Amino acid sequence: MGSDEERGPRSRVTAGRMGAWRGHTPVVKVTAAGTKRVSMAALICIKAGRRPRLIYRIHLDRGPAKGRRKGFTETDCARLMDAAHQQLGGPVVLVWDNLNTHVSRTMHELIAARLRLTVYQLPPYAPELNPVEGVWSHLERSLANLTKHSLGQLTALVKTRLKRMQYRPRLIEGLISKTGLDLQPP
Repeated sequence: MGSDEERGPRSRVTAGRMGAWRGHTPVVKVTAAGTKRVSMAALICIKAGRRPRLIYRIHLDRGPAKGRRKGFTETDCARLMDAAHQQLGGPVVLVWDNLNTHVSRTMHELIAARLRLTVYQLPPYAPELNPVEGVWSHLERSLANLTKHSLGQLTALVKTRLKRMQYRPRLIEGLISKTGLDLQPP
């Protein structure tokens, strides 16, 4: 079973706590251009008798191109689902939100072509039911007040932080339990 979400950290700084001398406004200089971005998609996977897993993919968008989607496409999402199926070694039940990529006609066709995949949509505007939202929240808090001067530096930092989360099954269990949903497989 998995829960999916796509997110992209901003090249802007997410302010956590900032310090400055009394009477001086804190200033953080950011040199990254606003057209570049790192997008991420993740699945939290549960299999009976095993620890929960976090499977993710990162997509780099290096700038504008006409007619090209900035984030993950339907094909990218399908590849992530296929990777989850291979890593878990069994059928996948996917619970995800209403991102436009998830509900498109192309995605419905890709899902129909995968016989070992069952998909359930979360209700609209229900991020509290999606455990992957907790992954993004945890990641954003860990990136607060950090600036990176290149897309490569930001990508490396995001990969490191997500890799750390992969090895913290108790964190992932907590994110699942915070939703209040019983996602345990039968």
